[in-house]
Amino acid sequence: MRKKKEAALNEAMQKAEREKQEREEQEKKHEEQRKKAEEALMKQAMEQQQKELERYQELERLQKEREEVMKRKQMEEEQQRQNQMKLLGKNKSRPKLSFALGMK
Repeated sequence: MRKKKEAALNEAMQKAEREKQEREEQEKKHEEQRKKAEEALMKQAMEQQQKELERYQELERLQKEREEVMKRKQMEEEQQRQNQMKLLGKNKSRPKLSFALGMK
């Protein structure tokens, strides 16, 4: 009888130990899954941030390019105006007077 009790107690202890190990394994699996999900979210956030940064840089580049084109265009227009003034012999700019005849 005593051996049966000891065997039953031993068996119960082994069962409890197995259950404990299974719980620990399950917790470990859940923790790994949580970490993987967290890492995936972090990776996705980093990729999104990188895309936004690249888009911002591209927009910035385009803006600078537009500004350079406008500046170049203004310089060309100014150069053309100066060349025209030289051709016409108007190196010194004079105020233009306009005469309007009022008809009554």
